[in-house]
Amino acid sequence: MERIVSADPLTIERAARWIREGRLVAFPTETVYGLGANALDADAVARIFTAKGRPATNPLIVHIADIDTLDRIAQPTEDARRLAQAFWPGPLTLVLPKMPGVPDIVTAGGETVAVRIPSHPIALALLRAAGVPIAAPSANRSESISPTRAEHVARSLGPELEMILDGGPCDVGLESTVLDLTCDPPAILRPGMVSAEEIAAVLGKRVATGHRDGDGVAKSPGQMLRHYAPSSPLRLSENIWCEIPETGRVSILAYTLPPDSIRPGTHIHFLPKLPNPYAANLYSALHALDADHPDLILVQQVPDTEEWTAVRDRLRRASAS
Repeated sequence: MERIVSADPLTIERAARWIREGRLVAFPTETVYGLGANALDADAVARIFTAKGRPATNPLIVHIADIDTLDRIAQPTEDARRLAQAFWPGPLTLVLPKMPGVPDIVTAGGETVAVRIPSHPIALALLRAAGVPIAAPSANRSESISPTRAEHVARSLGPELEMILDGGPCDVGLESTVLDLTCDPPAILRPGMVSAEEIAAVLGKRVATGHRDGDGVAKSPGQMLRHYAPSSPLRLSENIWCEIPETGRVSILAYTLPPDSIRPGTHIHFLPKLPNPYAANLYSALHALDADHPDLILVQQVPDTEEWTAVRDRLRRASAS
């Protein structure tokens, strides 16, 4: 049975002990809930892949407690140190050459590692108590909706875990921006709520966007065509109120009000037309709509502007067949 516990000094210390012993613990970050294991223990990391049903070709992000730990995991550049100073703790992941002590399973066999310092106080407390870096993808089955509440984790992975530390809803709600610093110019591999413009302002140089890993070893998670997806089919719509099917059970996610008359039985969930609060509530809304097992989840397409890039990325992958 899943074990959701309130995070306090005693439960965090117990979770830290289990991390050191090679077990799995779910915990909150500011982005989404993570499924954590000792990043330096290959057997423990392998349990993450088994629990999630995650392909071994999909690398993990290593979470650390402080910048001093970075040298144990990666070979930081001057750009990395400038970005760490500006954005850590926070939702920015940096891809750097890895150190020999990082197991190949963490990096999908590649020579680079993705690393960040989370800003959530429970995540930081767990990292400090464990005394080891923690590899932690989102705490859900592979390809499904990421969890932003402890109960989302329990429904997806509960029986696989020793403990789910409950820290309430995640503030950011979307996975971190991933920036590859091993290429020139630096390239965003996964968009998040730290924008290319913000990164470029710190570095004083151009940042490539729309970049994808090539045909070789993946450097970053979040590259699969279908990802972050509900079990029900999801379709994006530019003109949502004119495209509601006449038959079947339909759930709608929108940010504009409908016309006066909507087909009875249609479940509508509204989010604000502001990128940050929309992102913070997106996965929770999708979990709620998917729980009704509709024949279709119809989602109003968000604006095609820079501040909506990360949301558009997640919705595009969630709608992929």
